[in-house]
Amino acid sequence: MQAEVKWVEDFKFLGQSQSGHSVVMDGNGGATAPSPMEMVLMAAGGCSSVDVVDGLKSAGQKVTACSARLTTERRDTAPRIFTAINIHFSVSGEALEPALVEKVTADSLQKYCSVCLMLGTGVEMTHSWEIV
Repeated sequence: MQAEVKWVEDFKFLGQSQSGHSVVMDGNGGATAPSPMEMVLMAAGGCSSVDVVDGLKSAGQKVTACSARLTTERRDTAPRIFTAINIHFSVSGEALEPALVEKVTADSLQKYCSVCLMLGTGVEMTHSWEIV
C-alpha cells in the first residue's frame, strides 16, 4: 500500500491514496479540514466498525446500523500522542444477541482491526457497546 501527501498552502495538505481517493488535512488544529490526528482517530473508528458489522453479519445477525463514538486522552506536551482511546459502538438490528455484540466488538480491538492494533502498542485501547 502506498500514499502521497502534498503540501497545498499554510498548514493544509492533500493526501492521495493508492486507490485514487483524496482527502484534505489541516495541521492548524483542524481549522479548515480534519487534522492528521483526527484522521487517525477516524481511521480507527472506520476500521473497527467494518469488523463489527462484518462479524455480526457473519454470525447471522440482522444488523441495521452501527456507529462508533471515539473519545481520547492525549499528552499535553509534544509529541501530543493519544494515550488512551475508547470506542463506544452503538449497534441496531433485529433481535441482536448481546453476547455476540460483546464478542465481536472486543475481537475487533484485540484481533482484527489493524489500525487499533497498531495504536494499541502505545495507546490504551478500550471499547464499550450498546444495542439500540
